[in-house]
Amino acid sequence: MDRFRIFTSNVQKEMQPEREALRDFVRGDPLLGRFFDLFLFEEQPAGTRTAREVYLAEVDRCDVYLGLYGSEYGTVGTDGLSATEREYNRATEKGKCRLVYVRGTDDTTRESKMLELIRRAEGQLIRRRFVAAPDLNRQVYASLVAFLEERGAITQRPFDAAACPEATLADISEEKIAGFLARAQRARGYPLDPETPMPAALAHMDLLDDDRPTRAAVLLFGKQPQRFLITSEVKCLHFHGTEVRKPIPSYQVYRGDVFQLVDQAIDFVMSKIVRSVGTRAAGPQVPVTYELPRDAVAEAIVNAVAHRDYSSNASVQVMLFADRLEVWNPGELPPNLTLEQLRRPHPSIPHNPLIAEPLFLARYIEKAGTGILDMIELCGEARLPEPDFRQDGGQFVQTLWRDWLTAEVLSAAGLNERQTAAVAYLRSSGRITNSQYQEMYHVAKRSAHRDLADMLRKGLVARVGLTGKGTYYVLGKSAAVTLRELAAIHKEVAARPKGPQRSQMGRKEPKEVATTSKGPQRSQRGRNEIKRGAKSTR
Repeated sequence: MDRFRIFTSNVQKEMQPEREALRDFVRGDPLLGRFFDLFLFEEQPAGTRTAREVYLAEVDRCDVYLGLYGSEYGTVGTDGLSATEREYNRATEKGKCRLVYVRGTDDTTRESKMLELIRRAEGQLIRRRFVAAPDLNRQVYASLVAFLEERGAITQRPFDAAACPEATLADISEEKIAGFLARAQRARGYPLDPETPMPAALAHMDLLDDDRPTRAAVLLFGKQPQRFLITSEVKCLHFHGTEVRKPIPSYQVYRGDVFQLVDQAIDFVMSKIVRSVGTRAAGPQVPVTYELPRDAVAEAIVNAVAHRDYSSNASVQVMLFADRLEVWNPGELPPNLTLEQLRRPHPSIPHNPLIAEPLFLARYIEKAGTGILDMIELCGEARLPEPDFRQDGGQFVQTLWRDWLTAEVLSAAGLNERQTAAVAYLRSSGRITNSQYQEMYHVAKRSAHRDLADMLRKGLVARVGLTGKGTYYVLGKSAAVTLRELAAIHKEVAARPKGPQRSQMGRKEPKEVATTSKGPQRSQRGRNEIKRGAKSTR
């Protein structure tokens, strides 16, 4: 299989974030990563050739010249040109495929020689403007797909970029497009005016395929998207327990465009969870706090709708349980992105770039590549366990944990004073060790172990690590037993024969002496001392 080389040209320092985002996107996208190698000058090893010799040689080798133009022209050489203009001239001379993208719409801030270069490029080819990395990635994606089609490398367009069978422009809502453009202009400074005619707006967003609306266009702005893409609906279910059981107390199937699907699913979840209403002490607005952060819920749902596999016969499912929220979407992570990498800074590799970018422009996605990290941070600020992520067959599952340790649960658990205090401490601090438990509640190691083991058995805490100093306890994410079982465990423990009285918090325990039917049992150390005493009297 032939691979094509892309040469990126720009003022390196000015466009560094965009260069890195584009590199990660092209290399991580399942389609583009198969066909393209992207050259970045800063990744080249040191050598004996001059910088000019290196980058001009790379222009000669490339199949696609990709220019990213900003405000700065770059350092001028003895020939009166910058490296950026030399690269453009060389690509033109060699007849390369040239793609030029200009950041921003305000040309008054650009250096005069850069503005001249942009105008020269405009006279020779179609140049596009972008406002942020997701916008750039979407435009580059569409251009490179078209390049592959022209070269015969692919005969079928990606699912979101292909024309939607049987759909026409009459199936697209002009009102939805105008509303979106107005919002994108306010939120991100998007250059298109809300009065832009529908065909021009769709063409600008790469949502036309031979003048027909693509599947992405139908999903974003269709009058009835599910008429053409039946499983693009979102199913929302609410269960009172912790398992999927019938009858389902609340079940809704939502239809509409992707913006409506996200809004409806978020409203479903927020209407079912606990909320607390504050006072106007801090201002005229009454603060409302939900047990699950709304932004974290929204991020999980937006992720599912934006990155799902729309060619699948499965739908997005949002399931609210007594102890957690699960959001399922058909599809898998990109091959070079692991579950572990989701928990640290990682590149944005959208499964559907033509859908993800409008969601970004409308601020449904705040910043590319940060959504999962934001979810983790929001749950931490709310004193909730970290969200979980997993692949389950062909489904990607996000789990947000609720605060299931309610007063009813804690009462049924029959905790002693120390254990109750430990739960409160874990809510604020996140973890506790056996040593900390001993010190904080003035108990022996054995009693601390017994208390923590009891909480572990009931699912109130989870142990991290097996043995040793690195072992600690965190709040359990989900009930290991039901309320009825908790009460039964508590009753069983209470019915056991009473041993020596446990101490209360703040009081030292008397030393415990094990007993048998023959009387008190001495410790091994005591028996050894008796033996040594017997030897000394011989």
